[in-house]
Amino acid sequence: MAHDSIDTRFVLFPAGPADAEALGQAHVTSWRETYRGLLPDAYLARMSADSHTRRFARALLHPGPRDVTLAAADRAGIVGYAQGGPSRRGHPEEAEVATLYLLKSAQNRGVGTRLLTETARALAANGATALMVSVLRDNVAARGFYEHLGGVAEPSRLEPGPGGGLLHEVAYRWPDIRTLIG
Repeated sequence: MAHDSIDTRFVLFPAGPADAEALGQAHVTSWRETYRGLLPDAYLARMSADSHTRRFARALLHPGPRDVTLAAADRAGIVGYAQGGPSRRGHPEEAEVATLYLLKSAQNRGVGTRLLTETARALAANGATALMVSVLRDNVAARGFYEHLGGVAEPSRLEPGPGGGLLHEVAYRWPDIRTLIG
């Protein structure tokens, strides 16, 4: 399928506590597929679906008032998700998509675009007028995805990486969230 077409074999829905286990598994699998060569293999091997399931369960049982978690699924189950909320930079009108991950099997089918735009739509309904998302500087595929959708790259910055060390991240910003959600 073309990058911009919509694959109707996938459905998006607000994730709830009952989805925590599938989200935890999708998180670990997508990281192992996406970050091989970008993060240490030892870290990726140590990732635990159980610990991520517990993290999702807590977040979905007790979400912040402006937090959003959307899941994407096909007939086999959850294939990706996005989480967003207030910007960690503290700008009151800016929201942030903190995570957006898809299994490789769901990529390049329009699912990521739908996850991003529907998460942005929910964040705008909660009062956000701008949006940002951060990505590893060396994750060329993700950077191309956000650039294709009109995100404006900010200069690279160093951030603490999972398992220690520092990683280069690039923030993509939509100063007017309406340009993303149409």
